[in-house]
Amino acid sequence: MHPSRPSAADTPLLRVSRPVSACSRCRAAKIKCDGKLPACTACEKSGRAGECSSANDQFAKGKERSYVASLESRIEKLERKISYARSRKASVAMHDVDEPTQVPDRKDSLATIRAAIHGKAARRREAADVNELVSDFGFLSVNATTRDFEPSTTNMTFARLILAASNNETVPKPTPFELPQRAEAMALIQYYLDNVFVLFPAFPETALFNAVDAVYQVNGRPVTEFEYWLLYMVLAIASTAQSRSSRDAYSADGLAWVGRALRYADKVLMPGYVSQIQALVLLVQYSMLDPAHFDSWQLIGFACRAIIDLGFHQDPPKEQQPDKNSLEMRRKLFYCVYSLDRSISMVHARAFSFTDDSTSVAYPSPTTSTTSSEATGNSLARPHSLEIALLLFQLRYAQSSWYQELFQSSRDPLQHASTYIWQMCQEMHEWAESLPETLPLAFKNFFDLELLYSYVYCLAPSCRVQSVSNYGKTLIFEYSIAYIEKIFPISRGPINTAFYTYHDALRVYFIGSQFLAVLAENQDQLLNGIISYAPVVPGSPPPPPLPSNAGGDNVDRSINCIAHIKETLRTFGLRWDDAQALQSSFETQAGSLLGILHRRKQHVDDISRNSHGASSFVQQPVYDPMGNVVPDDWSDMGSIFVNANILQGGLGESTHGLQ
Repeated sequence: MHPSRPSAADTPLLRVSRPVSACSRCRAAKIKCDGKLPACTACEKSGRAGECSSANDQFAKGKERSYVASLESRIEKLERKISYARSRKASVAMHDVDEPTQVPDRKDSLATIRAAIHGKAARRREAADVNELVSDFGFLSVNATTRDFEPSTTNMTFARLILAASNNETVPKPTPFELPQRAEAMALIQYYLDNVFVLFPAFPETALFNAVDAVYQVNGRPVTEFEYWLLYMVLAIASTAQSRSSRDAYSADGLAWVGRALRYADKVLMPGYVSQIQALVLLVQYSMLDPAHFDSWQLIGFACRAIIDLGFHQDPPKEQQPDKNSLEMRRKLFYCVYSLDRSISMVHARAFSFTDDSTSVAYPSPTTSTTSSEATGNSLARPHSLEIALLLFQLRYAQSSWYQELFQSSRDPLQHASTYIWQMCQEMHEWAESLPETLPLAFKNFFDLELLYSYVYCLAPSCRVQSVSNYGKTLIFEYSIAYIEKIFPISRGPINTAFYTYHDALRVYFIGSQFLAVLAENQDQLLNGIISYAPVVPGSPPPPPLPSNAGGDNVDRSINCIAHIKETLRTFGLRWDDAQALQSSFETQAGSLLGILHRRKQHVDDISRNSHGASSFVQQPVYDPMGNVVPDDWSDMGSIFVNANILQGGLGESTHGLQ
């Protein structure tokens, strides 16, 4: 259990894509409006601050209009426009000619407007009105537990708001289909449980198997909307996760399952229920595998808002705690959302949805999840331990600490920066040392990659630490190579074990960019293997160690690393079209540096070939960090440099220069 954290008095606001709406004058003039209260800057400069629509009580700060109020305001505007147009005998071709010209009674205004507008012109105006209303969502203080979004009162639902904000491309409408054979569905379910559920146990396993029984049982009990959503989304995630190309059958099947699940979105994404958070977690997981259709960062924002509005970011007082099973499910659900928010925000270099100081939730107990094998008689079902999920939760908490401090807290230089970074790396190193030996190899590799990625991220220049020490640069160089050496074969493997997503393509691009940056600025130090070790300060944490595979010919290692980054991004580009842009960008960045590396290698190879014809007693040339040949009396110089010919042989261990 991590140390208790104080609760925050305020909860973060839901992020929206358009924070302000233009006032009526700015909208009519088609100029940019800053939405300033009580009047925008444009209206103030023109001396019409009193006429600015944002000055009305309806829009005053603290009195933001609700969605229903927005609709009523829009209706009133339309009524006034209709009345004015008729009084001026303007064209009324798009309206019924026998309509009454007087302003309708307020109680019947909505029915009158709907009756007056019809046909193609009506649909166009409706689309325009919706766009304008969406632009006004900046005035809404959206509460994820609200019941204002009901289909009985409006065509807008909370689910449609979520999908409108997070859809990149429209998901194709589902076509009539037949359920696959139960054995085929169970194979996909088992894949999900073994590779995804063990990391994010956001719902009871029994709920999933009960959904399977309900859907496949002939003339059985009615199937709930959430059970359809749960089963279809699990099948979608399991299918898409095994895809090797955006155009293969796995990818097409996954997209089809999502389309079928979205038919139940209005019910399952209804705010104020635990099932809404569970449904959002599943949608977030799928979005990480399908960035073409969904924005994972927007979706995890909605999930975090729902977590906070239901109070799951705080453990209830002991006297108010529910039964043990409900409390454990509540904690698991919180940490699933927490872990996804930290991972997604970091990979996109954006702020977290809420801070650690605003939360106080104990880790769930490391007990075995309930299985439904006895209830269903299904031999595929088996207990899944929380061990792997707890390891992930602990790592995300460690990552969250230094990411907030280095990248999100302020821009003031951090005092004793090296000591702080060494301490953060030491905590992550201790976490890695605690990994059990019985951990499956797939998740051992998964966590090794997370650790190496975290090391590079923490050591890299940040808002508060803009200058990296010489030893830190060596660590970035070595950890980057170690990360690429591990992710390269995994990306090319025939089976996608653990839970690798499009975000891993973003991580590879990040690691590659850091590798190029540190190598371009420190070619001689890094390529010649000169390491300026950080001094060990008594009472302070030790600097991170070099990876076990460090050392050898750094020119060759650098060339191979760049080649593997390009090949990994190319492989990921087959699965996600967005990764193709990452590959193109990286190749552009690496072009000039790769040319320098090849010329340097050619120079060393030429010297090596020439040395083979000479006597074995001839002193081999030695190079300084600038690539120049050191004179014969090099031993009298103040520094010792690496012999490039020895490095060419690859001793299998580090060859360091002395300070």
